[in-house]
Amino acid sequence: MDASTRQRIDDLITTSPVVVFMKGNKLMPQCGFSNNVVQILQSLGVPFETFDVLSDSEIRQGIKEFSDWPTIPQVYVKGEFLGGSDILIEMYNSGELREKLEVVLAS
Repeated sequence: MDASTRQRIDDLITTSPVVVFMKGNKLMPQCGFSNNVVQILQSLGVPFETFDVLSDSEIRQGIKEFSDWPTIPQVYVKGEFLGGSDILIEMYNSGELREKLEVVLAS
């Protein structure tokens, strides 16, 4: 990944406390995994921003290298990679996600 793509990703993950790189956006997810993440975050009442990776192939590939995670969606909280759909589902079901977001967003 080139330096400008890395800088763009750095800028994107710091624009909001919670950022989701996904296919589509929170109003119109374009895949089931992205929709799962949107539904989870909305059910928790967490404000979040989205970036549609389908609109930018450099970011779509770059975010996978940036996080060393091969799939989309990807969730970032306060600039740190949290996980994808499966991880968020597990964390949500265990209650860990609510706790983590409350702590991180309160600071």
